[in-house]
Amino acid sequence: MRFYSLISSLILSVFLLFISGSGSLRTLKHLTVRRGGSLAVPCSYEEEYKSHCKYWCKGEHWISCDIVAYANSSSTGISVTDYPSQNMFIVNLKNLQDSDSGWYWCAVEIDGAADVRDYVYLTVSSDPAVWVENGRVIGQEGGGVSVQGFYSSEYKNGEKKWCKFKDRRCYPVGKTKTSQSSGVNIIDYSRGSFRVEMIGLQESDAGWYWFSAGLVGVTVHLTVTERPTTTTAAVTTVPTTQKTTTTAVTSASGKSEKPEAPTNPPDEETTTCGFGKPMESVEFCIAQN
Repeated sequence: MRFYSLISSLILSVFLLFISGSGSLRTLKHLTVRRGGSLAVPCSYEEEYKSHCKYWCKGEHWISCDIVAYANSSSTGISVTDYPSQNMFIVNLKNLQDSDSGWYWCAVEIDGAADVRDYVYLTVSSDPAVWVENGRVIGQEGGGVSVQGFYSSEYKNGEKKWCKFKDRRCYPVGKTKTSQSSGVNIIDYSRGSFRVEMIGLQESDAGWYWFSAGLVGVTVHLTVTERPTTTTAAVTTVPTTQKTTTTAVTSASGKSEKPEAPTNPPDEETTTCGFGKPMESVEFCIAQN
């Protein structure tokens, strides 16, 4: 009986290897999270799928998985948000329980053809293999950030890496110089804890990362804010019959500029899928049976 079980597992592994991760859509392979916690799963897709409907599906086998949520919609504890300008959609999972462990699929709906997809395995437990203190960190241009995390004893000798999701660039334990004034330092304390330090932050450093020990990982989002500029106010003296106007002046350039209207931060940029969306932005999607 054990022999047949082994054969079945091998067949499933080969099946998954060939049908997922084709490059058209990519996600991570094994993520962990503490019971009751939250997790964000990034899924990147090719430019040609910008206007297609995206969704999140649960089930070990693709052909029989259950669609849990579409972008940009939400259900209890789950939301899927599409960011077309970044060619990425994010699945946010909250209050995860042991029963939420299992196989999931990031997918893009293709009209008249097989949907594009990639799988990820999620493990929820009271003592996850890898976890971080804060899944979202903020740093300033030119400054630095640090991420403190932990891993279980079984991964003490496993390879530790810090990787950027967008370009899959990974940094090993130790110091890595990324430019003349920037770098990444990963410290493995070999006692079940690690620390990632990034210095000389640039705007291009913003985005999704993951830390992995062995083949298990956890996601972290980095936001990089602009370096503050010193401003003064130039007051124009006018006759009393007119109003006094104030214009912001940036000391760095010496030029007067009108204040810009507030804009939404990048993380709020979304499109709507299937619910009153702009026709030129997203196609209407129909749930599969």
